[in-house]
Amino acid sequence: MSKFVLVEHPLIQAKLTKLRDRRTDRLQFRQILEELTALMVYEITRDFPVVGVEVETPLERASGVELARPVVLVPILRAGIVMLDGVLALVPSARVGHIGIYRDRATLKPVEYFVKLPNNLGEALTIVVDPMLATGGSAALAVALTKEKGARDVRFLCLVAAPEGLRTLHAAHPDVPVYAAALDRQLDEHGYIRPGLGDAGDRLFGT
Repeated sequence: MSKFVLVEHPLIQAKLTKLRDRRTDRLQFRQILEELTALMVYEITRDFPVVGVEVETPLERASGVELARPVVLVPILRAGIVMLDGVLALVPSARVGHIGIYRDRATLKPVEYFVKLPNNLGEALTIVVDPMLATGGSAALAVALTKEKGARDVRFLCLVAAPEGLRTLHAAHPDVPVYAAALDRQLDEHGYIRPGLGDAGDRLFGT
């Protein structure tokens, strides 16, 4: 379980509990998901490099910093797209790519259907985001696709992870850190995380 960061801040855990609650409606679910993602970005960028700059305040010059490298966000469609606003609220200059993957319900294998990524990923911190890390197949494929495009510093951000998915992702990409708000008990026979929070895409989009 190396390269795994469990983010246990009280605000994050309280919002995650609200997401798990079946009584949380679609609008609340979307809002809390965005807020929770924004909070977790603080952790994922804790070691982000900065460079010194000088600015003019209304009174005098002052020293400060700005981010030293570009950030690229890559949501896994469809549920990952809702996590974008939470990250962009803190890093509005980030570029955005998209990877469309669905899980075949019979085989539980990932199927790629859309890939559009920015250029020059080798210079950036690439954050792949998806609310759930279940079997790990979609996450492993998405990370592989970013690496094929040249990404060298890739991190995976999710809300809830299953041990099985974490093992799959780390077996395929041992260099990629995984950040999660919870490591749940297991996958069931249908590939759902238990206790989990249900199907994030269905709860977000009412399908």
